[in-house]
Amino acid sequence: MDKRFRAFDPHQALLLPPSLDDWLPEGHLARFVADLVDDVLDLGPVLADYTEKRGYPPYDPRLMVRLLIYGYTTGIRSSRAIERKGADDVAFRFLAAGQEPDFRSISRFRRRHLDALAELFTQSLHLAQKLGMVKMGRVALDGTKLQASASKHKAMSYGRLVDKEERVEAEIAELEATAAALLADAEASDTAEDQIFGVAGKDTDLPAELDRREKRLARMQAARAQIEAEAAEKARTHAEEKERRRQERAHAHDEQAVTEAGQKAAAKARPKPKAQANFTDPDSRIMKNGGGAYIQAYNAQAVVDEAHQVITAADVTTNASDALNYTTMLDQCAANTGIHPGQALVDAGYCSDTNLEAAKDRQLTCGTDTFMATGRLAHDEQVPPAPRGRIPKDATLKERMARKLRTKPGRKAYSRRKAIVEPVFGQIMTCQNGRQLLLRGEDGARGEWRLLAACHNLRKIFRLTGTTGLAALAG
Repeated sequence: MDKRFRAFDPHQALLLPPSLDDWLPEGHLARFVADLVDDVLDLGPVLADYTEKRGYPPYDPRLMVRLLIYGYTTGIRSSRAIERKGADDVAFRFLAAGQEPDFRSISRFRRRHLDALAELFTQSLHLAQKLGMVKMGRVALDGTKLQASASKHKAMSYGRLVDKEERVEAEIAELEATAAALLADAEASDTAEDQIFGVAGKDTDLPAELDRREKRLARMQAARAQIEAEAAEKARTHAEEKERRRQERAHAHDEQAVTEAGQKAAAKARPKPKAQANFTDPDSRIMKNGGGAYIQAYNAQAVVDEAHQVITAADVTTNASDALNYTTMLDQCAANTGIHPGQALVDAGYCSDTNLEAAKDRQLTCGTDTFMATGRLAHDEQVPPAPRGRIPKDATLKERMARKLRTKPGRKAYSRRKAIVEPVFGQIMTCQNGRQLLLRGEDGARGEWRLLAACHNLRKIFRLTGTTGLAALAG
């Protein structure tokens, strides 16, 4: 061949050891994460947890936080996936300085320091504020259903639990009788005993089938107790609120009567037959997602600032309804930023008499003007213009809010809701692979969602400042 190629020798020995720093291009996200962890973030809560001086030295927390932040930002969230990337991905090798922590170390670190990792969300928000990325002029509140680390097929309704519990108890009684008979026969014959319990078995060991059923019964009883406790607590709360409203109308105040009303309602409470509990993740619930499918999930909430789509509040709830989160999420938003938003845009899922009343009070006390949809529009349906004339004196809060959204300022403001919050959920689901949670339990789900929100904010900061914008933040 006449064509010449560049020299290529896979077996060429290097005179000097290679530098990982030379392999990573300037302006890479991994460089931003490294500088962020080393110079900007406060890892004091993580470091304070290491008080034992004995034993084999653990991995440096900075290394582990680097890997987790970069992984959660780029959609590599599984501890096993991070371990694999540590071996064959230049960015991960750069962040780990050539070390390769195994997946068990990564998983244990994440679970041990989950609260501290979740608090990185607040730090990311304060960094965004310092850069002027959070204006708090207009925010949007919304929720999305995140798939729990559990199958909906591992859930059982209360009615079925009661029925299955009785059947399993009967099966256990039958197996115990059989085991007693076998034990009696085993006393007369070592051979028979070995066949039943094994050569090294003891006469106190239970057959495997009986042991399995007893464990299953214990899980069912725990699930039943959980459903009953939730029903009692719900009845207690409802009765106490009802008694307080009655006392307000009567201009009275008797906290003892409120407590007694709650205790009485809790004692009489009975779960609905279709109330469910999951054996794998008892805190998760079956919820309907945006596509209309029922999944085992948590309800993740977020408040997003309009200026740069920075998340200002993030939380997780086990209730499928968004309506219970209006006040708590806006309060968290104000607590995290130190500022009450000028406008709050929320969809029809938050509309309730309680929230409409709270929105009215919030505007008077905090200056936050809420635009809350009172119903859902059909596809391509246009919002009709507001009727002319004065608002009727007897108009309800819902009617007043509906009229407010039909004005030109109302339509203009509310039209921004989707453009503020829904792209954030889309970015977390696609770029960060955040559609399904990896950790179980409500605390685990909340910590992981806040870590995902923190990494979303850090990605926004990186897009704005690049790797050169951390100097101001370090000060």
